[in-house]
Amino acid sequence: MNLVGHLRCFVVVAEELHFGRAAERLGMAQPPLSQRIQRLEKELGVRLFDRSSRKVELTAPGALLLDEARDILARVDRVYSVAERARLGAARAVRAGLPSDLGGPIVAALIAAFRERRPDLRLDLRETGTAEQVRALAEGALDAGVLRHPCAARDLEFGPMLAQPLGVLLPAGAAPGGAAPDDAAPDGEVDLADLGAHDLVTFPREEAPGSHDELLAACRRHGYAPPAVHEARHPQFAVGLVLAGTAVALVPRAADGSTPGVVWRPLAGEPLSLRTSCAWRAPDPPDGVADFAAVATAVLRREAGMTPLDRAPARRVVPRPSSGFLA
Repeated sequence: MNLVGHLRCFVVVAEELHFGRAAERLGMAQPPLSQRIQRLEKELGVRLFDRSSRKVELTAPGALLLDEARDILARVDRVYSVAERARLGAARAVRAGLPSDLGGPIVAALIAAFRERRPDLRLDLRETGTAEQVRALAEGALDAGVLRHPCAARDLEFGPMLAQPLGVLLPAGAAPGGAAPDDAAPDGEVDLADLGAHDLVTFPREEAPGSHDELLAACRRHGYAPPAVHEARHPQFAVGLVLAGTAVALVPRAADGSTPGVVWRPLAGEPLSLRTSCAWRAPDPPDGVADFAAVATAVLRREAGMTPLDRAPARRVVPRPSSGFLA
Protein backbone atom coordinates (compact mmCIF):
# COMPACT_ATOMS: atom_id res chain seq x y z
CA MET A 1 0.00 0.00 0.00
CA ASN A 2 1.18 3.51 -0.82
CA LEU A 3 0.88 4.83 2.74
CA VAL A 4 1.98 8.38 1.89
CA GLY A 5 -0.52 8.62 -0.94
CA HIS A 6 -3.31 7.23 1.22
CA LEU A 7 -2.50 9.64 4.04
CA ARG A 8 -2.56 12.54 1.59
CA CYS A 9 -6.04 11.48 0.50
CA PHE A 10 -7.13 11.14 4.12
CA VAL A 11 -5.97 14.68 4.99
CA VAL A 12 -7.78 16.23 2.03
CA VAL A 13 -11.03 14.41 2.84
CA ALA A 14 -10.67 15.46 6.51
CA GLU A 15 -10.27 19.08 5.46
CA GLU A 16 -13.17 19.06 3.01
CA LEU A 17 -15.47 16.62 4.84
CA HIS A 18 -16.89 15.93 1.40
CA PHE A 19 -15.67 13.17 -0.91
CA GLY A 20 -16.70 14.97 -4.09
CA ARG A 21 -14.79 18.17 -3.30
CA ALA A 22 -11.82 16.18 -2.01
CA ALA A 23 -11.70 14.18 -5.25
CA GLU A 24 -11.66 17.43 -7.25
CA ARG A 25 -8.74 18.78 -5.17
CA LEU A 26 -6.83 15.55 -5.70
CA GLY A 27 -7.60 15.40 -9.42
CA MET A 28 -9.19 11.97 -9.26
CA ALA A 29 -12.62 10.36 -9.45
CA GLN A 30 -14.64 9.86 -6.27
CA PRO A 31 -14.89 6.01 -6.30
CA PRO A 32 -11.08 5.46 -6.28
CA LEU A 33 -10.80 8.01 -3.47
CA SER A 34 -13.38 6.14 -1.39
CA GLN A 35 -11.53 2.89 -2.04
CA ARG A 36 -8.25 4.42 -0.86
CA ILE A 37 -9.83 5.60 2.39
CA GLN A 38 -11.32 2.14 2.93
CA ARG A 39 -7.94 0.47 2.35
CA LEU A 40 -6.32 2.88 4.81
CA GLU A 41 -9.00 2.12 7.42
CA LYS A 42 -8.46 -1.59 6.92
CA GLU A 43 -4.69 -1.21 7.22
CA LEU A 44 -4.94 0.84 10.44
CA GLY A 45 -7.79 -1.16 11.92
CA VAL A 46 -9.92 1.89 12.74
CA ARG A 47 -12.79 3.75 11.10
CA LEU A 48 -11.67 7.25 10.14
CA PHE A 49 -14.95 8.77 8.94
CA ASP A 50 -18.64 8.50 9.73
CA ARG A 51 -20.41 8.64 6.37
CA SER A 52 -24.06 9.31 5.68
CA SER A 53 -26.06 10.55 2.71
CA ARG A 54 -25.99 14.05 4.21
CA LYS A 55 -22.52 14.55 5.68
CA VAL A 56 -19.07 13.17 6.38
CA GLU A 57 -17.56 13.49 9.86
CA LEU A 58 -14.23 12.53 11.39
CA THR A 59 -14.39 9.80 14.00
CA ALA A 60 -12.43 10.17 17.25
CA PRO A 61 -9.59 7.97 15.89
CA GLY A 62 -9.64 9.99 12.67
CA ALA A 63 -9.25 13.26 14.58
CA LEU A 64 -6.31 11.81 16.51
CA LEU A 65 -4.64 10.66 13.31
CA LEU A 66 -5.05 13.94 11.42
CA ASP A 67 -2.20 15.88 13.08
CA GLU A 68 0.12 12.89 12.80
CA ALA A 69 -0.72 12.48 9.13
CA ARG A 70 -0.02 16.16 8.46
CA ASP A 71 3.31 15.87 10.27
CA ILE A 72 4.30 12.80 8.25
CA LEU A 73 3.39 14.51 4.98
CA ALA A 74 5.36 17.63 5.95
CA ARG A 75 8.41 15.48 6.68
CA VAL A 76 8.04 13.67 3.37
CA ASP A 77 7.83 17.01 1.57
CA ARG A 78 11.02 18.13 3.35
CA VAL A 79 12.78 14.95 2.20
CA TYR A 80 11.89 15.73 -1.40
CA SER A 81 12.94 19.36 -0.91
CA VAL A 82 16.35 18.39 0.48
CA ALA A 83 16.83 15.88 -2.31
CA GLU A 84 16.03 18.54 -4.89
CA ARG A 85 18.42 21.03 -3.29
CA ALA A 86 21.12 18.38 -3.23
CA ARG A 87 20.49 17.66 -6.90
CA LEU A 88 20.90 21.36 -7.68
CA GLY A 89 23.99 21.65 -5.49
CA ALA A 90 22.39 24.01 -2.95
CA ALA A 91 22.57 21.71 0.06
CA ARG A 92 26.33 22.00 0.60
CA ALA A 93 26.85 23.54 4.01
CA VAL A 94 29.27 23.66 6.92
CA ARG A 95 27.45 23.00 10.19
CA ALA A 96 29.28 24.74 13.00
CA GLY A 97 28.64 25.25 16.72
CA LEU A 98 29.34 28.48 18.59
CA PRO A 99 29.27 29.31 22.31
CA SER A 100 26.35 31.51 23.31
CA ASP A 101 28.49 34.34 24.71
CA LEU A 102 30.36 35.36 21.55
CA GLY A 103 28.04 38.27 20.86
CA GLY A 104 26.11 39.41 17.80
CA PRO A 105 28.84 41.51 16.11
CA ILE A 106 31.31 38.60 16.22
CA VAL A 107 28.76 36.17 14.78
CA ALA A 108 27.88 38.63 12.01
CA ALA A 109 31.56 39.18 11.18
CA LEU A 110 32.15 35.42 11.04
CA ILE A 111 29.25 34.89 8.63
CA ALA A 112 30.39 37.74 6.37
CA ALA A 113 34.00 36.54 6.31
CA PHE A 114 33.04 32.95 5.53
CA ARG A 115 30.65 34.06 2.79
CA GLU A 116 33.45 36.07 1.19
CA ARG A 117 35.92 33.17 1.43
CA ARG A 118 33.54 30.39 0.34
CA PRO A 119 30.56 31.84 -1.54
CA ASP A 120 29.78 28.33 -2.82
CA LEU A 121 29.01 27.01 0.69
CA ARG A 122 26.29 27.82 3.18
CA LEU A 123 27.30 28.34 6.83
CA ASP A 124 24.82 26.73 9.23
CA LEU A 125 25.61 28.14 12.71
CA ARG A 126 24.16 26.65 15.89
CA GLU A 127 24.41 28.26 19.31
CA THR A 128 25.48 25.48 21.68
CA GLY A 129 27.87 24.88 24.54
CA THR A 130 31.17 23.03 24.44
CA ALA A 131 29.87 19.78 25.95
CA GLU A 132 27.06 19.53 23.40
CA GLN A 133 29.41 20.47 20.55
CA VAL A 134 31.77 17.62 21.45
CA ARG A 135 28.85 15.15 21.37
CA ALA A 136 27.53 16.55 18.09
CA LEU A 137 30.97 16.39 16.46
CA ALA A 138 31.39 12.77 17.53
CA GLU A 139 27.93 11.87 16.17
CA GLY A 140 28.42 13.74 12.88
CA ALA A 141 25.68 16.29 13.64
CA LEU A 142 28.27 19.10 13.44
CA ASP A 143 31.19 19.54 11.05
CA ALA A 144 33.11 22.05 13.18
CA GLY A 145 32.86 23.94 16.42
CA VAL A 146 34.31 26.75 18.54
CA LEU A 147 35.11 25.14 21.89
CA ARG A 148 36.15 26.30 25.34
CA HIS A 149 39.03 24.45 26.99
CA PRO A 150 39.59 22.16 28.78
CA CYS A 151 37.19 19.68 27.24
CA ALA A 152 37.09 15.90 27.00
CA ALA A 153 37.43 15.09 23.30
CA ARG A 154 38.11 11.95 21.29
CA ASP A 155 39.32 11.92 17.71
CA LEU A 156 39.11 15.69 17.28
CA GLU A 157 41.61 18.04 15.73
CA PHE A 158 42.06 21.55 17.11
CA GLY A 159 43.07 24.80 15.45
CA PRO A 160 45.32 27.41 17.11
CA MET A 161 44.56 28.00 20.80
CA LEU A 162 43.44 31.55 21.55
CA ALA A 163 43.46 33.31 24.94
CA GLN A 164 40.97 35.95 26.03
CA PRO A 165 41.63 37.70 29.38
CA LEU A 166 38.71 38.06 31.77
CA GLY A 167 37.84 41.20 33.69
CA VAL A 168 35.14 41.98 36.21
CA LEU A 169 31.76 43.56 35.53
CA LEU A 170 30.73 45.83 38.43
CA PRO A 171 27.89 48.22 39.18
CA ALA A 172 28.93 51.68 38.01
CA GLY A 173 30.06 53.93 40.85
CA ALA A 174 30.94 51.04 43.16
CA ALA A 175 34.08 49.00 43.71
CA PRO A 176 35.15 46.14 45.97
CA GLY A 177 35.73 47.21 49.54
CA GLY A 178 33.57 50.31 49.15
CA ALA A 179 36.27 52.35 47.37
CA ALA A 180 35.55 54.48 44.37
CA PRO A 181 36.38 52.64 41.14
CA ASP A 182 39.23 55.01 40.23
CA ASP A 183 40.84 54.43 43.63
CA ALA A 184 40.67 50.62 43.45
CA ALA A 185 44.01 50.23 41.68
CA PRO A 186 46.12 51.86 38.94
CA ASP A 187 44.26 52.14 35.62
CA GLY A 188 41.08 51.00 37.35
CA GLU A 189 42.38 47.47 37.89
CA VAL A 190 40.65 45.29 40.49
CA ASP A 191 42.38 42.67 42.61
CA LEU A 192 40.54 39.36 42.39
CA ALA A 193 40.88 38.83 46.15
CA ASP A 194 38.92 42.07 46.78
CA LEU A 195 35.76 40.50 45.28
CA GLY A 196 35.29 38.16 48.24
CA ALA A 197 32.04 39.70 49.52
CA HIS A 198 30.31 39.46 46.14
CA ASP A 199 28.47 36.55 44.58
CA LEU A 200 29.75 35.39 41.18
CA VAL A 201 27.73 35.26 37.94
CA THR A 202 29.10 32.89 35.30
CA PHE A 203 28.00 30.73 32.38
CA PRO A 204 26.08 27.50 33.11
CA ARG A 205 28.31 24.58 34.00
CA GLU A 206 26.47 22.26 31.60
CA GLU A 207 27.67 24.37 28.64
CA ALA A 208 31.39 23.91 29.37
CA PRO A 209 32.02 21.86 32.52
CA GLY A 210 35.81 22.00 32.25
CA SER A 211 35.90 25.78 31.81
CA HIS A 212 33.39 26.31 34.61
CA ASP A 213 35.29 24.17 37.12
CA GLU A 214 38.67 25.65 36.21
CA LEU A 215 37.29 29.17 36.56
CA LEU A 216 36.08 28.55 40.11
CA ALA A 217 39.31 26.78 41.06
CA ALA A 218 41.41 29.67 39.75
CA CYS A 219 39.25 32.20 41.63
CA ARG A 220 39.88 30.34 44.88
CA ARG A 221 43.60 30.12 44.09
CA HIS A 222 43.76 33.90 43.78
CA GLY A 223 41.86 34.59 46.99
CA TYR A 224 38.27 34.88 45.73
CA ALA A 225 35.83 32.31 47.11
CA PRO A 226 32.39 33.64 46.09
CA PRO A 227 29.64 33.19 48.71
CA ALA A 228 27.32 31.95 45.95
CA VAL A 229 27.59 31.19 42.25
CA HIS A 230 24.74 32.13 39.89
CA GLU A 231 24.54 30.72 36.37
CA ALA A 232 23.43 33.04 33.56
CA ARG A 233 22.78 31.69 30.08
CA HIS A 234 21.97 35.10 28.62
CA PRO A 235 24.37 38.07 29.05
CA GLN A 236 21.55 40.45 29.95
CA PHE A 237 20.53 38.21 32.84
CA ALA A 238 24.08 38.46 34.17
CA VAL A 239 23.96 42.24 33.81
CA GLY A 240 20.71 42.31 35.77
CA LEU A 241 22.28 40.41 38.66
CA VAL A 242 25.25 42.79 38.64
CA LEU A 243 22.95 45.82 38.61
CA ALA A 244 21.24 44.44 41.72
CA GLY A 245 24.49 45.20 43.53
CA THR A 246 25.25 41.87 45.20
CA ALA A 247 27.10 40.05 42.40
CA VAL A 248 29.91 40.52 39.90
CA ALA A 249 30.52 38.80 36.57
CA LEU A 250 33.87 37.67 35.19
CA VAL A 251 33.68 38.38 31.46
CA PRO A 252 35.92 39.43 28.53
CA ARG A 253 36.13 43.11 27.70
CA ALA A 254 34.09 42.55 24.55
CA ALA A 255 31.16 41.37 26.68
CA ASP A 256 30.76 44.57 28.71
CA GLY A 257 29.00 46.42 25.89
CA SER A 258 27.70 49.88 26.77
CA THR A 259 24.96 48.94 29.23
CA PRO A 260 24.16 51.86 31.53
CA GLY A 261 24.80 51.19 35.20
CA VAL A 262 27.69 48.73 34.86
CA VAL A 263 31.42 49.11 34.27
CA TRP A 264 34.06 46.61 33.12
CA ARG A 265 37.43 46.62 34.90
CA PRO A 266 40.58 44.58 34.19
CA LEU A 267 41.87 42.24 36.87
CA ALA A 268 45.26 43.07 38.32
CA GLY A 269 47.88 40.80 36.82
CA GLU A 270 45.37 39.21 34.38
CA PRO A 271 45.02 36.03 36.46
CA LEU A 272 42.12 34.63 34.42
CA SER A 273 41.64 34.00 30.72
CA LEU A 274 39.45 31.83 28.54
CA ARG A 275 41.06 29.43 26.09
CA THR A 276 39.20 28.90 22.85
CA SER A 277 39.86 27.03 19.61
CA CYS A 278 38.12 25.61 16.59
CA ALA A 279 37.68 21.83 16.44
CA TRP A 280 36.60 19.25 13.88
CA ARG A 281 36.47 15.50 13.45
CA ALA A 282 39.60 13.63 12.43
CA PRO A 283 40.97 12.56 10.08
CA ASP A 284 38.98 13.66 7.00
CA PRO A 285 36.81 16.73 7.67
CA PRO A 286 34.19 17.75 5.07
CA ASP A 287 34.90 20.40 2.47
CA GLY A 288 34.86 23.90 3.95
CA VAL A 289 35.85 23.00 7.51
CA ALA A 290 39.43 24.23 7.09
CA ASP A 291 38.09 27.48 5.67
CA PHE A 292 35.71 27.88 8.60
CA ALA A 293 38.51 27.29 11.10
CA ALA A 294 40.75 29.86 9.41
CA VAL A 295 37.97 32.44 9.20
CA ALA A 296 36.77 31.86 12.78
CA THR A 297 40.31 32.14 14.18
CA ALA A 298 40.91 35.39 12.32
CA VAL A 299 37.57 36.87 13.39
CA LEU A 300 38.06 35.90 17.05
CA ARG A 301 41.48 37.57 17.03
CA ARG A 302 40.25 40.71 15.29
CA GLU A 303 36.78 41.17 16.80
CA ALA A 304 37.13 39.58 20.25
CA GLY A 305 40.71 40.54 21.02
CA MET A 306 41.88 36.95 21.45
CA THR A 307 45.60 36.24 21.16
CA PRO A 308 47.37 33.04 20.02
CA LEU A 309 48.76 30.69 22.65
CA ASP A 310 49.75 27.85 20.33
CA ARG A 311 51.15 28.45 16.88
CA ALA A 312 51.75 24.74 16.24
CA PRO A 313 49.75 23.01 13.48
CA ALA A 314 46.39 21.50 14.33
CA ARG A 315 46.76 18.14 15.97
CA ARG A 316 44.71 15.06 16.70
CA VAL A 317 43.64 14.86 20.32
CA VAL A 318 42.72 11.88 22.49
CA PRO A 319 41.41 12.02 26.08
CA ARG A 320 44.01 13.01 28.65
CA PRO A 321 44.17 15.38 31.64
CA SER A 322 44.17 19.02 30.58
CA SER A 323 46.22 21.86 31.99
CA GLY A 324 43.12 24.06 32.02
CA PHE A 325 42.05 27.23 30.27
CA LEU A 326 43.27 29.76 32.80
CA ALA A 327 46.57 31.52 32.38
